[in-house]
Amino acid sequence: MTEFISAKYNYWIYIFLMMVGFYAAIAKRNLVKKVIGLNIFQTAVFLFYISIAKVKGGTEPIWMEGNPVYTNPLPHVLILTAIVVAVSTTAVALAIIILIMKQFGTVEEDKILKLLEPHD
Repeated sequence: MTEFISAKYNYWIYIFLMMVGFYAAIAKRNLVKKVIGLNIFQTAVFLFYISIAKVKGGTEPIWMEGNPVYTNPLPHVLILTAIVVAVSTTAVALAIIILIMKQFGTVEEDKILKLLEPHD
């Protein structure tokens, strides 16, 4: 059992990072901290996806004599695209948070919701 856990240590790291990001996105009330939590979660997913795409003993997909084992470059390309999308959505989220700060004077979720409540 110990060998199984120690052999998969990188997966445990990804799970830990995912849970840290998930906790930050759910439990924190500051909008900037929520965005940082989502970025941590995304990074853990990227690392996980790249790690499962690695083929042990695989080579680049270049024509060679014999029957070599190739590593598929598609997952790495998809992750590069996902990183670009993640940076773009983070920029948009931070821009929206700046507008929220200008409108409400705070980035705390509880205070914003209190300001949005109808007054009697």
